[in-house]
Amino acid sequence: MRDNGRMLRLTDLILPLNHTDAELRAATVAALGIRDDQLISLQVARRGYDARKHGDVRLIYALDVDTTVPPTLKTKGQPSLRLGEVPNTEYQYITRQAPKGTHRPVVIGMGPCGLFAGLVLAQMGFNPIIIERGQAVKERTASTWGLWRKRILTPESNVQFGEGGAGTFSDGKLYSQVSDKFHHGRKVLTEFVEAGAPDEILYVSKPHIGTFRLVSMVQNMRAKIIALGGEVRFDTRVDDLLLEQLEDGQQQIRGVVLQDGSEIRTDHVVVALGHSARDTFDMLYRRGVYMEAKPFSVGFRIEHPQSMIDQARFGAQAGHPLLGAADYKLVHHASNGRSVYSFCMCPGGTVVAATSEPNRVVTNGMSQYSRNERNANAGIVCGIDPADYVQAFKADRPELPSHVFDSVVGEERVHPLAGISLQRALESQAFTVGGGNYNAPAQLIGDFLRGQPSSVLGEVEPSYKPGVTLGSLDSTLPSYAIEAIRESLPAFGRKIRGFDRADGVLTGVETRTSSPLRITRGRDFQSLNVRGLFPAGEGAGYAGGILSAGIDGIKVAEAIARSALRIA
Repeated sequence: MRDNGRMLRLTDLILPLNHTDAELRAATVAALGIRDDQLISLQVARRGYDARKHGDVRLIYALDVDTTVPPTLKTKGQPSLRLGEVPNTEYQYITRQAPKGTHRPVVIGMGPCGLFAGLVLAQMGFNPIIIERGQAVKERTASTWGLWRKRILTPESNVQFGEGGAGTFSDGKLYSQVSDKFHHGRKVLTEFVEAGAPDEILYVSKPHIGTFRLVSMVQNMRAKIIALGGEVRFDTRVDDLLLEQLEDGQQQIRGVVLQDGSEIRTDHVVVALGHSARDTFDMLYRRGVYMEAKPFSVGFRIEHPQSMIDQARFGAQAGHPLLGAADYKLVHHASNGRSVYSFCMCPGGTVVAATSEPNRVVTNGMSQYSRNERNANAGIVCGIDPADYVQAFKADRPELPSHVFDSVVGEERVHPLAGISLQRALESQAFTVGGGNYNAPAQLIGDFLRGQPSSVLGEVEPSYKPGVTLGSLDSTLPSYAIEAIRESLPAFGRKIRGFDRADGVLTGVETRTSSPLRITRGRDFQSLNVRGLFPAGEGAGYAGGILSAGIDGIKVAEAIARSALRIA
């Protein structure tokens, strides 16, 4: 029976993997303490699985139910069961009409954050202008394949830059651990389904889309923004800000300057750059926008046969259609004080070339919706913090005076852009070790653990394109990271059988795990010292992944609406 006119949600109902629909209904009826004829409807709100017991994977459900009589929860045999109201997840707009006289807001970047900021602004009647330095997603895909197939890099349009952002060439994961009490994540998923994503992303516990589906979805969302009055400009880079000095010492955004010298006047700018817009970060710093160095992680991509991971995680149930390709999440706290963890795990995927700058090598992982490629891959990365960046920055920027090291970490003064210098140093070294032709340096796990170069592959064939150069990875990361990763792999092998197999492949380097800086903002989502400037998403240090970036874009769009409407 509905409580106050709303359906009830039964949470944490556990059933065997191979249950039937009839068994699901019977278990629901039993849990509710009612007869079968008293259950009006049953709808799956969430379905996940528990694979902790090897070979005995269980499905875990959240079910929205309607009954003819008040249910009485029966927890015998299932003590975790809960019953409550179905939450109202319908998105609530701040407004549906922008105030008269409002300048059109500008959104810089069309990754997941900029895409959703632009979409929600358009839905609220603000007619945003989205500026994207890269190409539209179809043309961008061709440019990206140019590096993978022909070793030709397009610096302005690649895995990092272009419509859809870096998430377009990824596994397309759509889950996050961010707090989301206003159900912004549901808004993201609902818009994705409307744009062509499968309905299952609304209820499976770890939804994903895959690259090919993301391409058409991004195109559909762009068309929706334009139909609502928005504008999208591709192959257009923002090279400067128009700022007005205020009496209180702060600055007010008044517009942006494009690379051709033209200007767009506005009082609201969303900075949704992604984590690789290094030249734009430099421009923002030179214009006085407050930012600070933040931690990130560096490491390698690791590849194993996907069948090995499936067997290790699911046992005899490996290959079940409801389970799909198995994933994993690992962490190890090394004896040198560093933490090593798996990052952006891509079941049944490939390792891809992800540089955005010439003569550098960067790796990332990508999967299609089917996740049916031969290998599993993940980043195995070591956490680093701003104190680690100083030496690389001094070598990279010797022309700068010492006073620019203005973010204090312990007794060190760390420039906000210092993490970029470290990234560049590692990526340049990987390019050199790989042979100077965009091949990535690679090493077999067994050889890496023994500290000897690799010369011959085993059973595991690396998927990185345009290719790999076997050798030693020791020179491609700082020694503390090599030491920590070398210690972590046997520890991971004790958690997942075969993880440290001798012929598994490590490919370097993974440096773009997150932004190396944060463009700090206040509770109103605006820059601490530039009013009307709204740092957002992964590049600004406020998201990590497609879903959290989309959520942050929605929040920033709402903040702009509140600012325009003068709502506190």
